[in-house]
Formats: sequence, C-alpha cells, structure tokens
Amino acid sequence: MIDLTQQFSLWQGFGLGRLVPLCHVIQMRFCDRQERMTAELAGFKNSQERFAHVVRRGREYAGLTPEFKVDANRLDGCLARVWLVSEFDNGRCRFRVDSDSAIVKGIAVILCEIYSGLPPDEILAGDPAFLEQVGLSQHLTPNRRDSLGKIWKRIHAFASGHAQQDRVH
Repeated sequence: MIDLTQQFSLWQGFGLGRLVPLCHVIQMRFCDRQERMTAELAGFKNSQERFAHVVRRGREYAGLTPEFKVDANRLDGCLARVWLVSEFDNGRCRFRVDSDSAIVKGIAVILCEIYSGLPPDEILAGDPAFLEQVGLSQHLTPNRRDSLGKIWKRIHAFASGHAQQDRVH
C-alpha cells in the first residue's frame, strides 16, 4: 500500500489548505525564482530599459577567472564566446558563466541565478519560456537567441545526467 504522506504534502504556506502533489511543492522553488525574475524584468517600461538592466547585471557579475575559460567549458556554435561551468554538490546543480558579449552574459547570468542551487529534477521541470513572457527573448538577434538556447541545453543536459545518476544510486 502506498503511504500518501510520501506522495502528497499539505501546503498551507500559500493558503492552499488541501493536499498538493509533492512535485508541485518542489516546483515552487523554481516557480518562486521565476516569479521574482518575471516581476523584476516586467517592471521596466520598454525593451531598451529591460536590456540595459540585463547588460548591467552581466557587467556586475564577477564572471570566471582565466583557469575556467577553457575549451571544455566553452559553448560551441555561439557567435559570442560563452563559458559555462557546471558543478554538482550535495544533490544540487551549480552554474557559473562568462561571455565576451555583455547582453549574452547578462542573459546567461539570469539563467544561472534561476537554476543554480536546484536539484536536477527541479531544473528539468523548469522551462525558461517565461523569458518570452517578459519580452526578453523575442527581442534578441537570432545569434543571441541561439546562444540562450545553447546555454539552456547545456544546463538541461547537465541536470539530466545527474538526475539519472541519482536514480541509479
């Protein structure tokens, strides 16, 4: 017989007052980050202000030291040079990034902030499509949109590999 306490969790923090599948509770961490980022980006009047903010975030981010800017960390096929360092520690994925393009770096920083520190299954369930909702991805040039897609694919592949490892152990 299945123990329902393992399958469901009562979540009153959001006033739901009903049984909610545990997967929805786990999702909220990603959802909280997504909502915060959506509110932050939607707070700008137009796409120029939004992109200026993204560029500023990229410039304020420390980036990677030279020993991490190696071919093994570089994303192939991007017009801009992009490096993504992926680490797995205590059941959580961590990501750090750098780029020689300010806008690509800013967008990559946003993705890393949202997904870094989450368990693999939560990353795999969290879709970055919300970036379209706030008017970020559709105003990118095709090359920058391609870079965004490659960053997401690398994050997704890393999480997928570690989710499979967790299931084996």
